[in-house]
Amino acid sequence: MAGPQPQPITLSVPQQALLEALLRQARCPQALALRARVVLGAASGQRNEHLAQTLDCSLPTVRKWRRRWAAAEAQLAAVEHQPRELRAVLATVLADAPRSGAPGSFTAEQIVQIINLACMPPTEYGRPIDAWTPRELAAEAIKQAIVPTISARSVGRFLKRGRAQATSVALLAECQNQGN
Repeated sequence: MAGPQPQPITLSVPQQALLEALLRQARCPQALALRARVVLGAASGQRNEHLAQTLDCSLPTVRKWRRRWAAAEAQLAAVEHQPRELRAVLATVLADAPRSGAPGSFTAEQIVQIINLACMPPTEYGRPIDAWTPRELAAEAIKQAIVPTISARSVGRFLKRGRAQATSVALLAECQNQGN
């Protein structure tokens, strides 16, 4: 094959063992497994085109992960004999890059406090209603200084996200029938 030689990368024995152990995990995310396979293949001397074809991914993907590993080789070598640190650095090297866009408007703690507020009876807070509405919860969250401002729609999204999905089968009725 003609063309420039791919950037060479090296793997130490502990690094290779850690990558192979990662691939053997039953719950290894597929994106992470692909990145580990790219690094292992690149370290074995395979060319980018062959790796992309073998792993059924794009050539830019292979190049990116080969380049990122090569850039981190010194950092990985520095913690090579410290398994816990090596695992942390390896996870950082193989992690997704930060995405663009605005950060979230509310912290996890604020969301939990709003959901906790929704679990309490409105009468405890002097509200003359029997059940919370998103509008009432938003007003109370602002009143209690949980957040400086929030829309009823955002409160509704938080509550909907935390709600368990209803099953399509009547489990209670099924359990009662088995008991008879």
